[in-house]
Amino acid sequence: MLVLTRKNRESVVIGGDPSVHPVLKVTVLEIRAGKVKLGFDADPSVPVQRSEVWERIHTGELPDPRTEGFDELPTR
Repeated sequence: MLVLTRKNRESVVIGGDPSVHPVLKVTVLEIRAGKVKLGFDADPSVPVQRSEVWERIHTGELPDPRTEGFDELPTR
């Protein structure tokens, strides 16, 4: 696991060819009351989900939005 320290409005870039856009850019948007708000800027072909939603998709509890045509997953 790579561990990085970022301040407010700083980003981390993941993947991609140096001559084009990154596959994923994660930006710290806000830090308040022990919570961090993150912004994810990803290629539309890259699915981005919270880990608990990803686990529910992969255990079959939720349909996969990439194959079922859903725009957004339901939340609890």
